[in-house]
Amino acid sequence: MSAQVFIKLFAIFAVVAIGWGAAKSGRLGSGDPARVLAGAAFYVFVPALLFRTSARIEFERLDVRILLAFFAPTVAVLGAVYLFLRLRPAGGREPAAPSVRAITASFGNAVQVGIPLAAALYGEAGLALHITLVSLHALILLTVLTALVELDLARAERRTAAGGPRLLRTLATTVRNTVIHPVILPVLAGLAWNASGLALPAFVDEILLTLGQAVVPLCLVLIGVSLAHYGVKGAVRGAAGLTLVKLVLQPLAVLAFARFALGLTGVPLAIVVMMAALPVGSNALIFAQRYQTLPGEVSTAIVVSTLAFVATAPLWIAVLHAIG
Repeated sequence: MSAQVFIKLFAIFAVVAIGWGAAKSGRLGSGDPARVLAGAAFYVFVPALLFRTSARIEFERLDVRILLAFFAPTVAVLGAVYLFLRLRPAGGREPAAPSVRAITASFGNAVQVGIPLAAALYGEAGLALHITLVSLHALILLTVLTALVELDLARAERRTAAGGPRLLRTLATTVRNTVIHPVILPVLAGLAWNASGLALPAFVDEILLTLGQAVVPLCLVLIGVSLAHYGVKGAVRGAAGLTLVKLVLQPLAVLAFARFALGLTGVPLAIVVMMAALPVGSNALIFAQRYQTLPGEVSTAIVVSTLAFVATAPLWIAVLHAIG
């Protein structure tokens, strides 16, 4: 990997460490600062970023084969992890746990690590393809996972409530909670604005841009705060398994589908595989915090996968070079 990528990785760990130190020092208060930061991210900053992104997507420039090569196997891996966990005996498992672990095993750090990696290794052409994937990355994966987790929560409510709600009411609750949601609603609103053909007013775009730029540093600090608050005890084993899926299984699935089903080669193949090979992204932690499920495990998975990426990224680059 290039020096630029290593500098980005170092910066990520440094900001996480700053968040950890701030939480350990007690300067963030005696409550649960991780939940406060996650609430700010989920209800203020992430919706602004998603609305602006979806409102500005240039659909006519999207390469359908590139999108299919990455998202079809990625959603398949996400679904496989979710179903594997969902179909296991529940025991004392939290209803949102399968979805939280599924997003952790499939959602990559496409901006902080992915953009400098694509630019350094594959130049302007590769970066353009990578940005194509980034434009729909959160929109697609967060939408799928939100629908799944809301359905599981509605099922759980149906089981536990006295004379629980009927199936149609459960489905209606799921649809309502999925649509009226701080992730999905701004996406739908942004797509509607996009379809109108109108440009965002300059002052609105500037406000959204300012809020959206806070997502990355806020999420990195949140990782450090979560590690300090929840610790890693009991979380390493689960984090290691999710890291294995994220750094090995997902890129392997994308490579097989893109190369042998779609016939991609060269830079397009490299971009989709390296996108899949990225470490766990911070949106997984925001998702975990939103549903108050496994934040310690997800925080640990982000750190472990980012450390492991230093070793796995050169291996995937070598594989792609060998394939040609």
